[in-house]
Amino acid sequence: MTHYEYKVIPAPTKGVKAPGVKTAEARFAGTVEAALNAQAADGWEYLRTDILPSDERQGLTGSQTVYRTLMVFRRAKGDAGAAADDVIQTAQDMAEASGPGTSGQKGVQRREPSLTPIKPSRADPAPSPDAPKPEPNAPKPDTPKTPDKD
Repeated sequence: MTHYEYKVIPAPTKGVKAPGVKTAEARFAGTVEAALNAQAADGWEYLRTDILPSDERQGLTGSQTVYRTLMVFRRAKGDAGAAADDVIQTAQDMAEASGPGTSGQKGVQRREPSLTPIKPSRADPAPSPDAPKPEPNAPKPDTPKTPDKD
């Protein structure tokens, strides 16, 4: 089982100006992207963003609740090779468990596709190649004939 260590940082609240970036949304997105890339360069994997309450002093005797946005990152704790070995071992165990000959279960069998031509069904709108083409003014065979109005 892999153990993780976590890192929590405050999320950016304002976009940083950058050349060629004009809108506030694009500036903010660039700032968040830079924060994510900076943590990823140190081996941290982005996990989620949370909004949590924080009680803070207001004035001399009062307090107020402020909501803070935090970005949560994680990375595998300890030796990276051990974490990779855990993943490989888990994958091998799952493959052996679903393979043929275990506890009377059939293994996954591959079925080759059939190469025989498929006959069109009645609902198929495409006519068969050897069917006669209907005349342009002839009524459709599925529609009932209406009596002529005089």
